[in-house]
Amino acid sequence: MSSIEKAMQRQGEKAKFGQPTTTNDTENQAVEAKPDADVAGATTDSVAANPEVSNEEMLSQDVSNPSATVPEVSSQDATVVFSEEAQPAQQNKDLFIDIEGLEAKGFVALSRKRTLINEEFRSIKRKVLNNAFGGLAKTLNHSNLVLVSSSRPNEGKTFTAVNLALSIALEQDKTVLLVDADVLKPSVSKTLEIGANVGLIEYLTGEEENVSSVIYHTNIENLKVIPAGLPHHLSNELLSSDKMLKLCQEFANRYPDRIVVFDCPPLLGVNETALMAEQCGQGVIVVEEFKSKVSEVKQAVDLLPESMAVGFVLNKVTDPSETQGYGYYYGTGA
Repeated sequence: MSSIEKAMQRQGEKAKFGQPTTTNDTENQAVEAKPDADVAGATTDSVAANPEVSNEEMLSQDVSNPSATVPEVSSQDATVVFSEEAQPAQQNKDLFIDIEGLEAKGFVALSRKRTLINEEFRSIKRKVLNNAFGGLAKTLNHSNLVLVSSSRPNEGKTFTAVNLALSIALEQDKTVLLVDADVLKPSVSKTLEIGANVGLIEYLTGEEENVSSVIYHTNIENLKVIPAGLPHHLSNELLSSDKMLKLCQEFANRYPDRIVVFDCPPLLGVNETALMAEQCGQGVIVVEEFKSKVSEVKQAVDLLPESMAVGFVLNKVTDPSETQGYGYYYGTGA
């Protein structure tokens, strides 16, 4: 019996839309593509991952809702002002990321050290890059935009989004922009320990006129970050605004060699995530072993566009006998 089948039996039933592989650590991952027999070129590959070190401190940050009002976003307001190169240097444009600290917590290492998690996310990354820039890219809408989400909160989506971005940053000819789009319960800034900064919310409300002012350079050469920004009581509504949709289009078209990774809210219970998905060519859905329900995962996937290339990450796998169960798997849509 394959590691995939064992994992799905532990979940209670096999997923009708595909079978992710499993591994054995607290923040272990497996990626599988969403089968879609009706869509030309739909991807059905999967890759598993199993980091060396657990990351139990990866928790979603609860954010209170202030009473400030949000300015209306008109069609004029929705125009994207985007000029990274033309912006003067600002004191808060550079963020320092503790690379060694992340490595010690089990994240992708940027040193020359070879780690298991690096190898696993290299496999995951390679599939994402192939979808973005290979033959399948022509069949996808905005193939370089990658949505990372889950069916429910606290299943490891931020851990996955950050590791994917770090792995892509190791590429010699690609850059990556990591966007914290989980504006209600942001976790990227907490994970990277970069402090509170203005970000996506301030741009969408008009407090920051130019999106370049919320794109932060980091000490990792090929990685830039857009934090979620300060809490706002209409945070999720802003994700579905015309201004956000136009921003996604700008990200997709302005820098064709850049991957944009969105750490998004869970798909179930937050309608705006499904709207965000319509602007992204790829989706990575995190599934937690023993917690995620197959029925809920399928319900979440049903909210995604049929033309999207979708992979699955099986997270927090604990069976020590399945530490090396990763590879590519294929299936037909059901």
